[in-house]
Formats: sequence, structure tokens, C-alpha cells
Amino acid sequence: MKNNLINYVILVIFVAVAYYKDSTFIEVLASFFGLVCVYLAAKENIWNYPIGIVNIVLLLLIFYNAKLYADMLLQGMFLVLSLYGWFFWLRNRGEKSVCQTTKLTLDGWILIIFIVPFLSYGWGYLLNKYTDASAPFLDSFIATTSLVAQVLFSTKKFENWYLWILVDILSVGLYVYKGLYTISFTYFVFLIICILGVLEWRKHYY
Repeated sequence: MKNNLINYVILVIFVAVAYYKDSTFIEVLASFFGLVCVYLAAKENIWNYPIGIVNIVLLLLIFYNAKLYADMLLQGMFLVLSLYGWFFWLRNRGEKSVCQTTKLTLDGWILIIFIVPFLSYGWGYLLNKYTDASAPFLDSFIATTSLVAQVLFSTKKFENWYLWILVDILSVGLYVYKGLYTISFTYFVFLIICILGVLEWRKHYY
């Protein structure tokens, strides 16, 4: 009963934001599929992948129109990683619905700490110099961190949620700045769901 009430409140706020901020139909649709995808991901439900692929295609179109080219390119990478993750989650699962969650090694963390700033700056520099991208360095940092987080998610690493939480916090601010209010609210809800995802996956891992 409590969960149903929370879901209802989120839905009402989502519709209100979309209406009063004159969000486009495609923005509302992308937000809806995104919310369902992340919710299913937090529940370790394999259906997060087909739902997520629909979300990816819609976001690609939105980011193209908003001139957020790093995010646009990111959706193409997400598509590939989602297809791989769909396969990965279904292998070696035994009698379970999906494969076992594993934890990132120290070497893995060191690689992430090195690669994210390096790739973010390089990507941001190219966007700033050769395109009319909006907020190129913040956009590229979000995009790079999202890509790494998706790799961890697709290979079912528990720590993927920590990176997604960082991405969601930064994305809320960026999309408010760009006037994408429905998408911004969606990322705020993503933030909440990601925190719940940490708690949900922790129960299964530990």
C-alpha cells in the first residue's frame, strides 16, 4: 500500500511538471520509459533492458535537438552496452532469473578514477573546439561517467549505483539549465531509485 502511494505521488508530480513546463510529447515519453527502466533495474528485473532500449532511442533524438552531442553519442554506446548486458545477465544464472552480482576490485576503482577525468576532459575539449555544444565539459563528464556506470551495470557490478547517483545529481542541474524540466525531474526520481537500488542489490549481494 505504501509503495503504491509513493508511485502515485511520483506519477502526479511527473504529469504536473510535464504540463506546466510545456514539455514535448517525446520528452514525456522518454521520461516515462526511463523511470520504468531504472525501477526494473533496481529490482534486478531483466525487462529493464528492452524498456531501456526504447528510452535510449527517444533520448538520442532529444539530445540531438538540444545540441548535447556528448549525450547523443552516449545513447549509441548505451544501446550496444544494453544489448550486451541483456545477454550477460542471462548467462550463468543457474536457477535464478539473472546472474549473480559481483563487486568491483581495487584495480577496477583505480582504473575508473584515472580514466573518467582523462576521457571527460578530452571529450569536452573536442566538443568545445569543434562543435556548438552547450556546457561541453560538464556534458562530457556526465557522459563519460554514465558510460562507465553502464559498463558496470551491464556486467552486474554492485558499485554501478554509486556512479549513477553522481550522474543523476549533475544531470538534474544541467537539464534545468537547458530548460528540459521533465527530463530534469526524471533524473531526480532516478536519484531516488538509484539509492533504493543500492539498498535492494545490497540485500542480494551481502
